[in-house]
Amino acid sequence: MPLWPDAPPSSPAPPGPEYVSTGSDLIGGKTVTAIHNVSIPTITVYPPSAPGNGTAVLVIPGGGFSILAMDLEGTEVCDWLVQRGVTCVLLKYRIPSAPYDWTCDCRPHNFALSVPSYQDTQRAMRLIRSHAAAWHVDAGKVGVLGFSAGGFLVAEASTNFRRRVYRPVDDVDTVSARPDFAVGIYPGHLTADRATLNPTVRVPKDAPPTFLLQAEDDHVDGVDQVLVYYRALKEAGVTAELHVYPRGGHAFGLRPTAEPITRWPALVDTWMESIGMLPSSGK
Repeated sequence: MPLWPDAPPSSPAPPGPEYVSTGSDLIGGKTVTAIHNVSIPTITVYPPSAPGNGTAVLVIPGGGFSILAMDLEGTEVCDWLVQRGVTCVLLKYRIPSAPYDWTCDCRPHNFALSVPSYQDTQRAMRLIRSHAAAWHVDAGKVGVLGFSAGGFLVAEASTNFRRRVYRPVDDVDTVSARPDFAVGIYPGHLTADRATLNPTVRVPKDAPPTFLLQAEDDHVDGVDQVLVYYRALKEAGVTAELHVYPRGGHAFGLRPTAEPITRWPALVDTWMESIGMLPSSGK
């Protein structure tokens, strides 16, 4: 379903029409499907295949704000979540988008608020809550899970939920955009100097409980992204869980490989049980 009843706010002109491409590199034995030039953002709702438990997760793929890794970090994530009784809502947000600038193929404001994509994220959170009854979702159990650039959007959603980044367009925009929990998998754009948090994601005391995971050999965004953000969460008194692995690189999604880090969904299952977002498995 489209996010906006009319044209999205503050839409930058994309470099061309939307299209889909398939890469040649293999991750977990499979190629990756990418979506380019998204100007009409949408959400796709995946109802739980197991008995529903009322929890919903907005899944936010990465792609450096230039593309969306829509299967690796999107549909495959929903395949996992629905088996846990979770309603999965997959976000297709506008790209290319700040902090990436397609006109120079660069990131001149690498730590800027990603306005169009964050507008789409806020709107998606509100749409989930406004449809909670129809989708059999508990409006107090709506979380976010994102990868890489999507992990940055998770941090923005967790820290900027009071910030109005667009003018309200209908009654949906009276609903809270605050996530009830947050999962950031190899997020980016959170620090540049291993010590200072990106000032666009100042952590309030009522930021949601957060799960973070990254590999030490992530040479795209770097392990310091989660280390600095985790420290900021703890300094604000926010419940947080951090997992750092020595190997795994970047952009592995949920696809199992020989690296132990790719078993992270089991860690998220346990963590979601511990914060009351999944029923206890009795393990």
